[in-house]
Amino acid sequence: MSIAKELLSEIQLLIFDLDGTLVDSQTDLALSVNVMRAQLGLSPLPVNIINSYVGNGVTALIQRALGNAASSENIRRGGDLFLAHYRLHMLDNTVPYPGVRESLKELKDKKLTVLTNKPVQLSRDILTGLGMAEYFSTVYGGDSFAQKKPDPVGVVKLMTDTGVSKTQTMMIGDSDTDVLTARNSGVLACGVTYGMGSESLKTTPPDFTIGDFRNLVPLLNGMNMAARNGEL
Repeated sequence: MSIAKELLSEIQLLIFDLDGTLVDSQTDLALSVNVMRAQLGLSPLPVNIINSYVGNGVTALIQRALGNAASSENIRRGGDLFLAHYRLHMLDNTVPYPGVRESLKELKDKKLTVLTNKPVQLSRDILTGLGMAEYFSTVYGGDSFAQKKPDPVGVVKLMTDTGVSKTQTMMIGDSDTDVLTARNSGVLACGVTYGMGSESLKTTPPDFTIGDFRNLVPLLNGMNMAARNGEL
């Protein structure tokens, strides 16, 4: 079943993931994870391995990064060590993906929001530090609600905040977590294939995929309908 161009053009609420969707934060995340591991007497992990652990919040990241050393005490201590380093260095290498700033400007007539599993204050600080906070009316993080994505609570809250219906809402993210969040919320899902979690989109496909953030604007304008279950 295809989605009518009229339906796409009526999308009013865009809910963005942060890491792997709006910003390329993989280097700073990986460096902070490996500093944490070193402080716990563990050897460093490859960046691509650490990237595959990102997307379900800090506790899940630390647990996965510790592997066999993931005792309750080490997860707690590791989380503290990771956050202590990351807060100071989270903007050392992190940048918006190509086309993000320009596209957000073009989408200024939409309601733009962020829903991430990263702690909300860190998320807001990153967006502020990159000069992007002004584009978003609301930013919610992994500690904003009792449940993280893929629970629908964040999407439901954003729809309530903005007064926008399910049929006028789209979730944009780089991983299966974002697709499942959209599915659990009854809204459209658009996957970006350049992000850290994009491999998971193969097994949990979104309604649409884009290989460049700049293609989101024409997609919402109803152009190139071949993008459904393909890539624009």
